[in-house]
Amino acid sequence: MPRTKGQYEAMRTATRNKIHSAAIKLFAKKGFAATNVQDIAEGAGISIGLMYRHYKTKEDLFNELVSYAATGLEKIAEKFQSDESPIELIRQFTLEILNDLEKDDAFAELLMLMNQSSTLEHPSLQIQYLNEQSEAMLNQTARLIEKGQNLGQFKQGNASEMAFYYFASLQGLAMIKLTMKKRYITPSLKIVTAFLIPDYHD
Repeated sequence: MPRTKGQYEAMRTATRNKIHSAAIKLFAKKGFAATNVQDIAEGAGISIGLMYRHYKTKEDLFNELVSYAATGLEKIAEKFQSDESPIELIRQFTLEILNDLEKDDAFAELLMLMNQSSTLEHPSLQIQYLNEQSEAMLNQTARLIEKGQNLGQFKQGNASEMAFYYFASLQGLAMIKLTMKKRYITPSLKIVTAFLIPDYHD
């Protein structure tokens, strides 16, 4: 029987997911410049012809991945603006990150891709937008920390410095995860947030 439109769309989505997964892994490991379309096609288990049917260039693919990452940052910033308790928002978000790092390399690889995009010369509009969202998320996190400090939930200190330290810690864990592989140990929520949350809130 001929395939339906829905079946074709499902196959197309499955192929794009394979491409995305392979591309993120290769960009994180080899870097954007050293990764070519053939590498990505082989990593995804597809022909290079099928690869080109989905993406004309690796730049198009990279920019699409960057757009997904930017949307994710935008959602985090929006979440941090909610009326929920600052300490609970930080705990929930941190646990999600730690669980992702414990599960597999996908999140760590995505973070490495995001870091690489910020170092590329002549950034695309998508990369510029990602950089803007990164800045917005840092600023919103600082405001969330300041709000928590005013409520007595967080330790006192420069909220902007604490926000930078927080995300630097998470990015550092991602890098160690990719370099140490099976020797990597996911730290506890208490250790990661010790600089921010007093012991009496444990």
